[in-house]
Amino acid sequence: MRAWLSRVCLAGVALLLLTAVPAHAAPSAPVGTPAGTPAGTALDLSAPGPQAVGYSDVNVSASGRSFSARVYYPAVSAGNNTAVAAGRFPVVSFGHGFFQSIGKYASLGRHWASWGMITIMPASQGGLFPSHSAFADDLNAALTWMVQQDTAPGSRFGAHVRTDRLALSGHSMGGGASVLAAARNPGVRTVTNLAAAETNPSARAAAATTRVPMQLVAGSRDTVAGPSGHQIPIYEAKLAPKQLRTIVGGFHCGFTDSGGFGCDSGSISRAVQQSITKRVTTSWLLYYLADDGGQYDAVWGAAARTDPAVQFLGVE
Repeated sequence: MRAWLSRVCLAGVALLLLTAVPAHAAPSAPVGTPAGTPAGTALDLSAPGPQAVGYSDVNVSASGRSFSARVYYPAVSAGNNTAVAAGRFPVVSFGHGFFQSIGKYASLGRHWASWGMITIMPASQGGLFPSHSAFADDLNAALTWMVQQDTAPGSRFGAHVRTDRLALSGHSMGGGASVLAAARNPGVRTVTNLAAAETNPSARAAAATTRVPMQLVAGSRDTVAGPSGHQIPIYEAKLAPKQLRTIVGGFHCGFTDSGGFGCDSGSISRAVQQSITKRVTTSWLLYYLADDGGQYDAVWGAAARTDPAVQFLGVE
């Protein structure tokens, strides 16, 4: 762990210098499905969804935690602090990677919001010596805060939060922290994370006590927190249902919107990797948070198991 943290610290400094529903839930229309879409129509989940996306920078205070965060949400019109779209929406709390700003994940936050998921990204634990345990608590506090906003007087999100549909996610350090957070939070329905890294305390040990469905997305060319030392051990420790989806040619920095000196590279482009990531994670979130049984094939079925771009390993 110390050797890994040292390598990531060096990469982070260089970057700074340069710059549970059941598995067979009954089908229903996913959040944000365009009106009039015929039953059985395959949606392109790598493309933006039908919802306009708003964003708001907020100060979170919940569960004894305080930090700033950015929230992406389905909106009446796109832009900063625009009105939330009609309806109630699930919530995903996303943790950034080591020494990475939340701005590195703007495209993913916008994408999930366009498909009907409120996505909150805490900006805490951004220094050289983050606490993984505290970050996990921050991710859960962000969910608690969003639930409170559903009934808070004058809140932009009043009567817009689906308080029984909560998820955790993150990249690298944030992915590992999302596993820690899931082990501590019985209100979470599912987890999907990107290049989840082993943490201190151990994400692998936390996975062994976590029963909610968990999707681990990895890159086969990741040289920072690669599958063999990070996602595979977490997957092996995790109780079912679980799945590991490894993007062929994907790399660690391919999950962020931009790289920099010290970043790795893969055999596919960042644009291709992000397109695959959006498709794979959005189908998972729609299935487990929006009760969209029509996503079963993309999540667990033949489409998932025979996808040439993504290696599949999973147990329902």
